[in-house]
Amino acid sequence: MMSRKPLNKWGLWFERLMAITATINLGLVLFDLSYIHWRDLYLRNLPELTRLYDPIKGIEPHRETEAYLAAVKVVSEQVIQTGLQSPQVEVQLEELRRLSVEMIETNPFTIANKSGTLERIKNRMRDRTSERSAKRSFAKFWSQSYLGQNGWNQEIEFFNRRVKPLIATNYYRQIGENGEFIDNFFWIDLPFILIFGLELLVRSFFIKRRHPEFSWLEAIIWRWYNLFFLIPFWRTLRVIPVGVRLDKARIVNFQSIRIQIHRGIVSNFAEDLTEIIVVRVINQIQGSVKRGELTRWLLQKESIRPYIDINNINEIEAISTILVQTIIYQVIPKIQPEIIAILRHNIDTALNQTPIYKNLHVLPGVGVVQNQIAEQIATQIATNLYNAIISAVEDPVSAKLSSQLIQRFTDTLGAEIQKKQVVTEVQSLLFDFLEEVKLNYVQRLSQEDINQIVEQMRKIKVQAVAQNAIVIKKD
Repeated sequence: MMSRKPLNKWGLWFERLMAITATINLGLVLFDLSYIHWRDLYLRNLPELTRLYDPIKGIEPHRETEAYLAAVKVVSEQVIQTGLQSPQVEVQLEELRRLSVEMIETNPFTIANKSGTLERIKNRMRDRTSERSAKRSFAKFWSQSYLGQNGWNQEIEFFNRRVKPLIATNYYRQIGENGEFIDNFFWIDLPFILIFGLELLVRSFFIKRRHPEFSWLEAIIWRWYNLFFLIPFWRTLRVIPVGVRLDKARIVNFQSIRIQIHRGIVSNFAEDLTEIIVVRVINQIQGSVKRGELTRWLLQKESIRPYIDINNINEIEAISTILVQTIIYQVIPKIQPEIIAILRHNIDTALNQTPIYKNLHVLPGVGVVQNQIAEQIATQIATNLYNAIISAVEDPVSAKLSSQLIQRFTDTLGAEIQKKQVVTEVQSLLFDFLEEVKLNYVQRLSQEDINQIVEQMRKIKVQAVAQNAIVIKKD
């Protein structure tokens, strides 16, 4: 993995300033996206925030639910002034019963996607009044008899604590001419778009000046992740450039995360690629075996596909010649003492097993003579054998005869194999063997060896970075 490019003092502070700006922008984006879902929470704990931000989302109080709460407030004030059993309170309670039925029938919570809130309100009123019908429960609750029997203060306290907050969460959201809800967050986001757009242009200008061969598009794509700041939709993707900027500004270190991500991607990709390549190669070999191409090649017959020769040289013959010459002229002379020692040991063993020699062995001096004889015989055999090999190689007649022998052996072997119909059986066995290799070893290779290879590559990179650091320090 590449290390982060070192920055000077001012460059580092600029990167940090832009990283903080990007983080603030991402925070505003996430707040905006979550505002509708968490508005009830903000309304209970931060009512000032909802008053400021509701216009941004085109939210305004709903007239029906606001009228309902206003009617409850009027009734509460009237009870204080004239008492619960006064005719004025009865008129206002009648209005509340009408508004309750209207709220249940029209469901003003629909536009805010809060129909579930209305169901919670109805359930709480049913439980409070022990009525199964929501309409009857509201009618019973807003009656002078029920409120007088159960106590006005107790019942209105229940309503204000358990029902009123739910009704207050309802709202009306304006719809634009495009049929979508009004959302003015773009005007909050626009300054950030301009800032990052200007920064991207300036950076692209300097990149193009350093690399004149780049086009403007290539210079802009050099920092492709910043383009997410310029897109007014899919704003959550800005988490990508924010993470990159925080890492480049050295505010947060994502190196370990990057290592794990890269390792996971490389491992999965390499696993699939390894399986594809190995299976593909085995399939090709199986196809060649099934078509008889491999056997015809081994028997030096013409294959179905013409063989492509790039240098008019028989590489196998040339390699064999080089190996033979190396063994004869370089290897054998150096190991000749060891060959003589082996031959001498075998000669000594043969002499010791001879009955006549066993009887002569008791005579003085026979052991010394034996060693000399064995040494001379072993040396003579090794020398003669080596000279015979050199003569066979260098003598044109011997070389021709050897070539004829090999050719005759190959032709005879091929003819005999074909007569005995061994080729078909060998092809079948080889095909089955390759199939077993695919089933038993290819998957094991992808699962086990790839992780080891990735780990080895990581260690190699770490060692390379450390070595480079040592060299730079010495310089």
